[in-house]
Amino acid sequence: MASRLFTPIDIRGLTVPNRIVVAPMCQYQAHDGVPSDWHMVHLGQFALGGVGLIIAEATGVLPEGRITPGCPGLWNDAQEEAFAKVVDFVHRQSPAKIGIQLAHAGRKASTLPPWQGSGPAQGDEAWETVGPSALPYLDTWHTPRAMDESAIAALIAAFADSARRAVRAGFDLIQIHAAHGYLLHQFMSPLSNQRTDRYGGSLENRLRLTLEVFRAVRAAVPDDYPVILRLSATDWVEGGWHADEAVALSTALRDAGCDMIDVSSGGLDNRQKIVTGPGYQVGFSAKIRTESAIPTMAVGQITEAVQAETILASGQADMISIARGMLWDPHWAWRAALALGEQIVLPAPYARSNPALRNTPFITRK
Repeated sequence: MASRLFTPIDIRGLTVPNRIVVAPMCQYQAHDGVPSDWHMVHLGQFALGGVGLIIAEATGVLPEGRITPGCPGLWNDAQEEAFAKVVDFVHRQSPAKIGIQLAHAGRKASTLPPWQGSGPAQGDEAWETVGPSALPYLDTWHTPRAMDESAIAALIAAFADSARRAVRAGFDLIQIHAAHGYLLHQFMSPLSNQRTDRYGGSLENRLRLTLEVFRAVRAAVPDDYPVILRLSATDWVEGGWHADEAVALSTALRDAGCDMIDVSSGGLDNRQKIVTGPGYQVGFSAKIRTESAIPTMAVGQITEAVQAETILASGQADMISIARGMLWDPHWAWRAALALGEQIVLPAPYARSNPALRNTPFITRK
């Protein structure tokens, strides 16, 4: 019997050749928001590795929405043109699909890359941050300006504009980033949202911005174009955002036309107490998949083929997203195919590398 991991999956009008996903991973190698040659090589290596879907890193819909000065954006023509070249390269090298994660970092913006300490940027490289309330992520970080309704309207419009650019650039899918303590997550959690207007207080109000952003993106792209969303299922902090609220959001997103939820966790509050281990977030994926009746993507310390296959076969998720494991082994899917007795399509120059994997080779398009 064919494995679930290597069974194609339809996401709205898109058929993905297998259920292995390269998770979005920040690289901090853009210049003025324009992706560089690094992105061509970084994303291109995965296209050669047999995965079904690659999701490009968190990409700011506005300049102030970038995490660091080195993060990419999609608010101007130069960025769109550079991304189009990356997308074209991926499509010419393999049957893999490629998506983009649209994001705004909110109060976690204007920071340094990890190798410089990840603290707040200073001087000419810093900019004013925004958030639902004037509460910094840490006491030593920039205090964000609480967004008024005109800023919120501009944000929603920016997400829609970036979505249109993503379609024009050739991306196959859009993922909206509402996880890891970034702006949309900040609005959802009572730990970071102390507003008293229609965007704060009750759960309905705290969900409002994420749903408005989703609806704007959904309306900006073709009807058969897939739009998914990444969320943190819990803050891992008492009194914060939790899994039952994540179910409520996922149900509302399903009704609004969301095609899948990529289920992660944490990132909002430094007090988080996370108990990690193999597949430690999979239970959240299973809960949302069951209670919200929406397809899910599982992520978090999923490292082995049999582990991934078990998650899918037991109905805990519909796709498997891998980050660090892909950096260590960009050909993870080859190894998984061998472990599960599957064959996959390899680029023609690689097709003779292992007879057990040989299938109809993918001929590179010029």
